[in-house]
Amino acid sequence: MSSAANGNDSKKFKGDIRSPGIPSRVIHVRKLPNDINEAEVISLGLPFGKVTNLLMLKGKNQAFLEMNSEEAAQTMVTYYSSVTPVIRNHPIFMQYSNHKELKTDNSPNQVRAQAALQAVNAVHTGSMTLGAIDPSGMAGPSPVLRVIVENLFYPVTLDVLHQIFSKFGTVLKVITFTKNNQFQALLQFADGLTAQHAKLALDGQNIYNGCCTLRISFSKLSSLNVKYNNDKSRDYTRPDLPTGDSQPAIEHHALAAAFAAPGIISATPYGGAHAFPPAFAIQQAAGLTIPGVPGALASLAIPGAAAAAAAASRLGFPSLPGTHCVMLVSNLNPERVTPNCLFILFGVYGDVLRVKIMFNKKENALIQMSDGTQAQLAMSHLNGQKLYGRPLRITLSKHTTVQMPREGHEDQGLTKDYSSSPLHRFKKPGSKNYSNIFPPSSTLHLSNIPPLVVEDDLKMLFASNGALVKNFKFFQKDRKMALIQMGSVEEAIESLIQFHNHDLGENHHLRVSFSKSII
Repeated sequence: MSSAANGNDSKKFKGDIRSPGIPSRVIHVRKLPNDINEAEVISLGLPFGKVTNLLMLKGKNQAFLEMNSEEAAQTMVTYYSSVTPVIRNHPIFMQYSNHKELKTDNSPNQVRAQAALQAVNAVHTGSMTLGAIDPSGMAGPSPVLRVIVENLFYPVTLDVLHQIFSKFGTVLKVITFTKNNQFQALLQFADGLTAQHAKLALDGQNIYNGCCTLRISFSKLSSLNVKYNNDKSRDYTRPDLPTGDSQPAIEHHALAAAFAAPGIISATPYGGAHAFPPAFAIQQAAGLTIPGVPGALASLAIPGAAAAAAAASRLGFPSLPGTHCVMLVSNLNPERVTPNCLFILFGVYGDVLRVKIMFNKKENALIQMSDGTQAQLAMSHLNGQKLYGRPLRITLSKHTTVQMPREGHEDQGLTKDYSSSPLHRFKKPGSKNYSNIFPPSSTLHLSNIPPLVVEDDLKMLFASNGALVKNFKFFQKDRKMALIQMGSVEEAIESLIQFHNHDLGENHHLRVSFSKSII
């Protein structure tokens, strides 16, 4: 077989795979989605060097990418052997080709490929200021990305997103919001090609190992209109914008210091033993999961508060101080709220150690979590949620611990110590509960259901407190689990408090948590 490949006969490429130990400038890319375009394939190579040629074999869902040097190709193959790129839920695979270079002809496919290459090179050399040109003549991808963060176990701020995404190009504007009980963001780059590059590199990756998963798609918007610069939205081209009515979250700067990307991203300097390009260093340093790669943070599992603190220490950025473990919860309904009620509700987001309802002002309570991160998590999810008719008001307390009443001082059972409770959800390292933390919703996830308990039993149980049960569904593969939809989020919160750990008989105690699913 010739060492040069041309594009007039795709049959020549059958079995075109070079031994992994024999580098080539030409890389064989396989298992591409049917609707992939040339710019997306080119973007796979952009973090590693200049792409000098492209051959698309759409009928075979394959392509050949020629880099400007063997070193660039070697870095690319080494990287993607550790982190499989995913485009539209399709894992992409690549190896060295037998061909040393690509020779293309004037077929329509190759004309499109060359036009895409020219557009990319024009952007990167500065001769074109905005956007990538789709060789079909259509407009290129939007410069605005829609980002959904799933499994939000640790807080993700606007600053964290900006620091991660800005390593792929200039981020102009960011807007964060919550929709469908999910933390989301709209993020605008300077051009569509940069947005496409960031999407290819980051979609499906975890900010922290095992949680905070990025789901990225192109927005239909071509530009964002930001009115205020605060912790929810930012226009980096307009530092003069007002902050608006939205006040930054309490201790926002402390939170940013602990989790924001300057400390994380600088953890792995560019130019290590493998000489990975900047995009690779960012994925390592940002905590994105890169299994099997030396120096990556794949070992950074975050099984709980202690592991989070240890991980923060290893990375060289401060963990949240212990003073942030205690929350002040106000506007409680004193006729209904008990320490156990608060223990169950706040225990959805961390392990509650102590609860104290104020003796002289029973609308207020202090809640001590096992870790400052869990306190932030509980506060961000529960602040403003209604409990027994009143919206909760949650701030961080100046207290470092909740004091038990002194011996001989009766406080009517308003202070409880739960440090040895068997109901802690996060005590077991590696528990699946870490990846199943969601904001309060009207749908509850039920588990540990015994075989003899049927749908009507559970519907009657959850309706027994006067709440409306709108829908119910057992899991098809595992009838130990089910979803139940209540009439409102408030009813779901009260039902979780009442029925979590409810004895269903047969030594089965019901487990209740919030679900992201809708029946």
